[in-house]
Amino acid sequence: MLKSLFSGVSGLQSHQVAMDVESNNIANVNTVGFKYSRANFSDLLAQTKAIATAPQGQLGGKNPVQVGLGSTVSSMTRIFSQGSIQNSDKNTDVAIQGDGFFIISPDNGNTYKYTRAGDFKFDAGGNFVDNNGYIAQGWLKDDVTGKVDSNNPVTSIIIAPGLTTPANATQEIVLKANLRSGPHIESFSPAYSLAPTNAITTTEPAAKDANGILVDSGNLGVMFNPNGDALSLQKGQGVWVSYNDTNVDASGPLVQGVAGDAMSVVFNVDAELNTGGTITINATQGGTAAESMSNLIAAINAASAKTGIVASDNAGTIHLINTNASDAASHNISVNAAGTTANTGFNGGATESVTTAKRYFYTEVPGSTTAASSKFKTMAELSNFIQADARELVSGVAGGGANGITVGVNKKGQLELKNSGNTADDYAINMKITGYSDSRTGQEVSNNVRFTKNMSVLNTSLAKSSTRSAYSQAFNAATHSSSIDVFDSLGSKHTIRMEFRKTSIGKTASEWEMKISSPETTELLNGQGPYKNIVLGTIKFSPDGSLLDPNPTFVDLDPKNGALDGQHIDLSFGTIGKFDGMTSFDSPSSTSGISQDGYTGGDLVGIRIDQSGTLVGSFSNGRSFGLAQIAMAKFTNNEGLSTEGGNVYIQTANSGDPIIGTAATSGRGFIQSAALEASNVDLSRALTQLIIIQRGFQANGKTITTSDQLLQTLIGLKN
Repeated sequence: MLKSLFSGVSGLQSHQVAMDVESNNIANVNTVGFKYSRANFSDLLAQTKAIATAPQGQLGGKNPVQVGLGSTVSSMTRIFSQGSIQNSDKNTDVAIQGDGFFIISPDNGNTYKYTRAGDFKFDAGGNFVDNNGYIAQGWLKDDVTGKVDSNNPVTSIIIAPGLTTPANATQEIVLKANLRSGPHIESFSPAYSLAPTNAITTTEPAAKDANGILVDSGNLGVMFNPNGDALSLQKGQGVWVSYNDTNVDASGPLVQGVAGDAMSVVFNVDAELNTGGTITINATQGGTAAESMSNLIAAINAASAKTGIVASDNAGTIHLINTNASDAASHNISVNAAGTTANTGFNGGATESVTTAKRYFYTEVPGSTTAASSKFKTMAELSNFIQADARELVSGVAGGGANGITVGVNKKGQLELKNSGNTADDYAINMKITGYSDSRTGQEVSNNVRFTKNMSVLNTSLAKSSTRSAYSQAFNAATHSSSIDVFDSLGSKHTIRMEFRKTSIGKTASEWEMKISSPETTELLNGQGPYKNIVLGTIKFSPDGSLLDPNPTFVDLDPKNGALDGQHIDLSFGTIGKFDGMTSFDSPSSTSGISQDGYTGGDLVGIRIDQSGTLVGSFSNGRSFGLAQIAMAKFTNNEGLSTEGGNVYIQTANSGDPIIGTAATSGRGFIQSAALEASNVDLSRALTQLIIIQRGFQANGKTITTSDQLLQTLIGLKN
C-alpha cells in the first residue's frame, strides 16, 4: 500500500521539475538567442513479484510480475532549433542562420564561452563586446598584408577608436575596353603633324605634335573620312595631281609628205610605271601641210578619252595640253610626241616631252620613290611629296628653288596648301586632283572613291602672292581613350591617360598605337619627350579580336612631390589570347571597366558586417576594408553544452571540442547583420505543455489521496 503513496510522491516531484522547466521556457520567450528545454521522464526500478518462466512441456511460459515504483526526471534536453530572425536598426547586431555559436571571452582570450545572442557593441576602448562585457573573438586585419587571415588563431576583436588608414600607392591599373575593328567608327580624331620638311626621304618623317612628341601622323591605309567611313586604301590605289594646265608646242611645223600617206604620233602613256606602254595616233596626210596638221589634230582629239591630251593649231604648230580633267584621262602624265617617219613627224621626228600630272599611290611599306612616281604610306609622306612636286612643277626649277608653296597636315587632319604671300617666292597654282584606276590585265587598280573625294576638295586656284589656303577633307584615325586617377605614397592623385590610335591592319594582327601620359608636373621614368611624362607603345589584336601583344605593360611614375619615386604601376590589359580585357571587335569603341588599387588616407566613418562575419570599415576616402572577422564555433553535441546564464554556454565533456572557423563554412551557419535571433520558445506549445503537466500533477495527487483512503479502511478493520 505504501508503494502507491511513494509512486504518487515521485510523480508529483517529477511534474514539479517539468513545471519548473516549462516556466523557465515561458519566462525566456523574449530572450535573444534563447533555446528552450524539456524535461525527460523515466520510470523507477520496478519491484518483481514473480519472474518470467519459459514454456515447459504442455505448459506455456509466464510473464514476469512487476510493480513500478514511480517516475523521475532522468535528463533535460535543450532544443537548438532555429529561432526567427528579427531585423534591427543596429549595424553591430548579428544573428546566426544555421548551426554554430559566437565565441566570447571574459578574460581577453584566456578562456572561451559561447553564445547565440548577437547583440554586440563597441565599448569605449574599441572592444567588440556582448551585454555581459565579454569580448567577441575572431581575426584582425594583418598590417603587412592588409588582409584578414582566418587561418591564424582567434583573438579579441578590438578596433581602436579614431582609426585611420594610410595612403596606398597604386600598383596596378586594370583596363577592359573594346577598340572598334569595323569599317565604320564613331570615335575618331584627326591625324596631324607639323609642316613637313622639304626633303623627300625613304623613311617616315618624324612628325611631332605641339609638344614635339607625337611621332606619326597616321597610316592612310587605316584612315577614315569625316563621316567615320574607312578609306580602306589598297596597295596601288591613289590619285593624280596636276598643279597647272600642262601644255607643249611642237618645235616646228609638220613636214608635208605625200597626200594620202599614213602618218602617226606615239604617246608614251605609262612612263611613270616604267612599263613602256604607248598609244599610237594614226592619221592621213592631206594635200597641204595645214590639212595634214588638221587631220592629225583631229585624230589626237579623238583619242583624248584614252590619253587625256587635247591638241590645237597654234599658228601652224601643234599645241598639246592635258588638264587632268577626268579619271579616264589622268593616267597620261607624260607626253612624247614624234613622227614615225621623217616626213610625218614634228620637224622630222623631233620629240617633245612634258610631265602633265603626278601619280601618288599607297604602299603598305614605309614610303619610297621611283623615277617618276611617289609611293606613300602616311599623311606626312603624302604631304612631303605633294609639296616638293608643287614647288618644282610650277616653278620649272629642279628642287623648287626659293619657293613659298607649302603643303602640310594641320590639326584638323586636313592637307593644307598655301602660298607664303611673298611675290619673290610664290607661283600661281591651279591644282586638280582625280582618282587613279587601271583596268589592264595584270595592272588592275580600282579608283578609291572615298580617298579621291577627300583629296579632290583641294582642287583650287591660288594666285601668286595669295595668302589664302586650300584644304582637303579631314583624314581621321580610329581612336579611343581612357583616364583614371592613381595615387602616390602620399595619397596625392595623378591622372593617367591611355590613348589608342589605329595604325595598321594585317592578316595576322591589327595594331594600335598606345600613348600613356601623366601630368606635366610628373615624370614617367620609362617615358619619352622633353617632359618625360609620355610613354609610347603598341597594342595588337589577333584576327578573332583577342588580345595579342600589349607593350609596354607598366609605367614607372615619379610624382616629384616628395612621394616615393619609381612607383611601379602594372598595366593589366587582359590575358593573351583571351577576351577578359582589351578586345577589338566590330562594335563601338568603349571602356567597360577601368580600376586601380590605390587610395588616399582616410578616417573610419562606419562599420557594417557581411554574411561571412567580416567587419567592413568605411573610410572618409571612399574605401572599404575588412577590419576583422567574427569567429564561429561548432560542436559535435550542442545539447552537451552547459548554460551559465546571461545567454552563455560553456564546453563540457559531452559537448565535444569546439570546431572554430568562419561563418557559412563546414556546416556553420551564415551571419545576418542588423538582425537578432529571437527565442525559439513556442508559446502555444509551452502553454499546452503547462496543461499537460498540471493534469499529470493532479492525477498523481489523486493517487496519494486514494492510497490514504485505503489506509484508513485498513486502520478501521482493527477497531
